[in-house]
Amino acid sequence: MPAFSYRTIQKPVKGSYKEKGSKFLAFAFPVASEVEIKENLEALRKEYFDARHHCFSWMLGPEKKHFRVSDDGEPNHSAGDPILGQIRSNDLTNVLIVVVRYFGGVKLGVGGLISAYKSAAEDALKNALIIEEEVKEKISITYDYVSTPEVMRLVKDFDLSILDQSFNEACSITFEVALKNKEDLLEKITLLQVTGTNLTLM
Repeated sequence: MPAFSYRTIQKPVKGSYKEKGSKFLAFAFPVASEVEIKENLEALRKEYFDARHHCFSWMLGPEKKHFRVSDDGEPNHSAGDPILGQIRSNDLTNVLIVVVRYFGGVKLGVGGLISAYKSAAEDALKNALIIEEEVKEKISITYDYVSTPEVMRLVKDFDLSILDQSFNEACSITFEVALKNKEDLLEKITLLQVTGTNLTLM
């Protein structure tokens, strides 16, 4: 069954953790694409260029099937996985968490690193406002001008967000519909077509 909504964070937040002289600075971002993820990572690497490690994890998509972790030179599974664990334990997606480490001169061992990266990510998420977003899909239709009242009624009845619209001899509209309402909307469009309204899905 498809996910009709998902949990993410409202805006970027920060957190931190210190252990035996090492500083772990955590940054969490709401993201919608790998392009955004790359931009945020590059900005942090530029700002904290003198840090030893920039470890991260991200999750994308309402189904939570698209994710990645990076230990960035730390021992395998000691950094990225604990960060991902915090994303999962908070049931989040469309989120990137980066933990920047400044080495304090004392090695923490794998267990200590796992605890430190987990704690830093956890601290950032404590400062986040977690919100629920509806999954939406884009739909485009064309129609003749005299059918405009029926189309506007669809927009109102299904609380559609209009993305693009043109009024010509042949009109068109592109909107977002909540995935949970998509089938009902398509049924309504089919019903209008059967009863003579000139609507066509693009």
